[in-house]
Order: sequence, then structure tokens, then C-alpha cells
Amino acid sequence: MRISNIYFPKENEANILDIRSLAAIFVKYQPAFAVNCAAYTAVDKAEDEIDIARKINKTGAANLATVCKQHNAVLVQISTDFVFKGNIPSPLIESDHAEPISIYGLTKLEGEQDVETILKEHFIIRTSWLYSEYGNNFLKTMLKLGGERDELKIIADQVGTPTYAIDLAGAILDIIASGNNTYGIYHYSNEGITSWYDFAKGIFEISGIDVKILPIRTAEYPTKAIRPAYSVLDKAKIKRTFKINIPYWRDSLSTCIERLK
Repeated sequence: MRISNIYFPKENEANILDIRSLAAIFVKYQPAFAVNCAAYTAVDKAEDEIDIARKINKTGAANLATVCKQHNAVLVQISTDFVFKGNIPSPLIESDHAEPISIYGLTKLEGEQDVETILKEHFIIRTSWLYSEYGNNFLKTMLKLGGERDELKIIADQVGTPTYAIDLAGAILDIIASGNNTYGIYHYSNEGITSWYDFAKGIFEISGIDVKILPIRTAEYPTKAIRPAYSVLDKAKIKRTFKINIPYWRDSLSTCIERLK
């Protein structure tokens, strides 16, 4: 399949909480696929702002699935490793039991479930620890703090895999272009396993920033929402189904930092 046009409608043109505006967008562009990148991702704030988190992550996903069904479009729904409890140190496969331990994770799981109920033609892609040159993310926070401080304390007992958003976008385009309609849930992150502490060390090593990093336990840095201790995603299914090659996390981190320069 050849991807001819990609449209990026603005929020006021395609608000996922306004099903009428969504329908108008589908009439205007007549898409074969819709990729839902909209989400409430303020993990700690979600513990207090439950209603708005649920509206965006659950109701918004359901609205988009409904409009996709009405217009014969396939939905690509971006989800998260936070749907898992993260208490078993083994790479997570798509059929593992989902048991969120935060409001953010719960509302994202509810969005997944609504998509599955409403629309057969869907790809749900769970990912983890996203970063890129754009927006606010862990990489850019570390680069900023590394330039301001001599010492940083970073959590070392939460384990997962960073994901370069540009790699994820490429994988989504590969799935669309493949013409493969093996719908369902898939896991995607970069390859490898690391902690937030080692992720930070990689950032500073690659960028050449001299800053002392101290590893700390989660208990030493309490947050409103609980994070999974282990959320490494197994990517065997997506690689097998779509013949996707996934870069190692440090290689993609080097690419991103080079682009930031």
C-alpha cells in the first residue's frame, strides 16, 4: 500500500471530545486510517483530575472508534505500558493480564477496551518512555537540568525501555503501508532494557554533559501516582507480524541528541 497523504488537523478542528467535529473531518478528508496520538499523559495530575483524564483517554478514544466505524476507517490507537502492574520481572506480551496501578493507566486501558468493543478494524500499540526532539519529555528535562546543576538524583529501580517517538511513527507507517490487516494489540518500544538512572547516564554521556548522577530508590522520590517497577515490553509479535526492524535504545538516543544539536 502506498501512503499518499497524511493530514495533521489542529485540535480545534478535530477535538476527540466533539464527535460532530470528528465526523466533519472524516467527511472532508475521507481517511483510510486514523492515528490517535491525543492523550492525557500528566500521570500524577490524573490522580486528582480523574474526570478529564477519563474523558480524553477513554471517551475520546471511543468517539474516534465510532467515527472510524461509520466511515470505514482503521484506527491506530496509541496506548501505554502503564496498563500493567509491573510487578513481574519478565518482558510483557500483549496477552498478559492488564492491571493498572494509576488513574492514567486505568483510563488508557478503558480506552483500549472501548476501541476493541466498538471497532474490529483497529491496531492498539502500547509503547513506553517516549521522548523526541519535540515537546516536553525526560530527555529534554535531563538536558536542561544537566546544564543547570552539578548533581542529580535519578530513580534506579524502575526498569523499562525508552522509545524514540520518530521510531514509533515509522513503525506505524510501516504497519499502514504493509496492507496487513492482522488487527489487535501490539507492543512497541526500542530494543534493550534500562532504568531511568541508566537512561539519564546515557543522555549525559552521549551529549557530553558533565554532571554527577546518584541512583535512588522509588521510595526516596514519592509521587502522587505509583509507577510500574518493571514494564519492559516484548516486541516479538509486532516484529513477526509486520517484519519491523527495531533500533536499540542507545542508538536512537544518539540520533535524537544529534538532531537536537
